[in-house]
Order: sequence, then C-alpha cells, then structure tokens
Amino acid sequence: MKEQSSMPLWAWAVLATVLMTQGALLFRDARARGRWHWFWGLWGMTTFPLPTVLYLLLVVFPENRQKRKEIAEEDKRIRK
Repeated sequence: MKEQSSMPLWAWAVLATVLMTQGALLFRDARARGRWHWFWGLWGMTTFPLPTVLYLLLVVFPENRQKRKEIAEEDKRIRK
C-alpha cells in the first residue's frame, strides 16, 4: 500500500512555497481592494498560476482602467 512519490522532496517544498506565497499575496491585495479576499486567498493556495491570471484579468486591470478613465475625465474638467 505504501507508494513512493515520483516527485522529490525538494520539489514538494518548492510547490508548497509557491502556492502559499501566491495565496498570501492574492489575499493581501484583494483585502486592500475590498474584493472577496478569502476567496482569492484560498483559491490561490490550490492551483498555480490560474488564480493569479484571473485575478489580474477580473480585478486589477479593470480597476486600473477605471482609475485612468477617472483621472482623464478630471483633467478634462480642470482644463476647461
């Protein structure tokens, strides 16, 4: 019943470090932005790199685009 894993121990350690780091960073950033921080943090600890890619596409890029738009509108208003 006892099987040996085909992955060496150091690879498991690297994988665990990557997943924990990704989950922690997603959690902290989502909490700062007020965006479902527990969801992003937990999901970040399960797979790599899909949660980060989707977080960028669904949260970070749209928020940055909205901020740039607001700044441009304010600049227009100030210049008039």
